[in-house]
Order: sequence, then structure tokens, then C-alpha cells
Amino acid sequence: MSRIGKNPITIPEGVTVEVKDNLITAKGKLGELTQEYSEVEIKIEDGTITLTRPSEKKDHRAKHGLYRALIANMIEGVSNGWTKELELVGVGYRASNQGQKLDLAIGFSHNIVLDIAPEVKVETVSEKGKNPIVKLTSHDKQLVGQVAAKIRGFRKPEPYKGKGIKFVGEEIRRKAGKSA
Repeated sequence: MSRIGKNPITIPEGVTVEVKDNLITAKGKLGELTQEYSEVEIKIEDGTITLTRPSEKKDHRAKHGLYRALIANMIEGVSNGWTKELELVGVGYRASNQGQKLDLAIGFSHNIVLDIAPEVKVETVSEKGKNPIVKLTSHDKQLVGQVAAKIRGFRKPEPYKGKGIKFVGEEIRRKAGKSA
């Protein structure tokens, strides 16, 4: 049995979950998310969702845990939301936003201007003496992660000085430089 798949999901107050024709929909105060599913059976009973699989085939076992995790992330997203924070480490690295446009100055000859999806709220924090931070917030975990990965991909942290765009709390493996 899948350890993740057999765990029940509790539905918090203010969230409604509907299952119809291989499509599960979660509605909450922050928005609405839908997810297609196959080869698992979803039961909603008195505030909990349980997933069962038809057999012990490898494909069924894999999808059992996958859909349980996706549904749990949907419910968490529409009730509380997801946040990713990126930190810009480097001299002269700056970030600012005007609405949904994120403007990054990260050491190239030009600034990078990125249009962020309307479902993702972007916020920049710049304090004197500290590295700039970009906060991304949304109800869709996959979308927040995808936008954060795209921003990080512009200038990944390098191992010698640690300069680049990194997630807040991420540990960067450092290397020793040239030995004298």
C-alpha cells in the first residue's frame, strides 16, 4: 500500500470539494482549482477524502500517491495559499515590481522585465544592507513553483561566491577557490 496514498485528506472549513466525471474541483476563499484523475477511486465522507486503487499494479500504485498529493496540495492552496521567496545575492542586484511586471537587475547589460501570470501575486522587499527578496504568492502550487524556477533560472547561484538568485533558506554547496 502506498504510504502517501492511504493517508486521508481532511477538508478544512470553507472549502468545498466536488467529484464529477474523472474531474475533482476544490473551491475555497482564495480561488478554484480542478484536477483530472484516472485509475483511482475518490470517496468523500464526512469531511475527509480517501483514495483507493483497483489493483497492485505498478501504474496504479504510482497514481495512488500522485493524485492524493495533488488533491492535498489543491485543498491547501485554496484554503491557505502557497508562497515562495527568492533572494537576490550579489552586489548591485535589485528587484522591483509595477503590478504584475517584475524588473530584475542581476548583472547583465540590461534589466530583465518579466510578466507574471495574473494568478500569482508578486511583491518585492528591498531593505538597506540586506539582499532584495521577491515573494510569489498564489493558490496554485505548481504555478508558483514554475514561476519561481523561471526567475531562478536567469541567474542560478554559483558555488564560489554564492552570487545569484536562490530560494530563501536554500543552502548552496560552496567550493574552495584556487589554492595559493
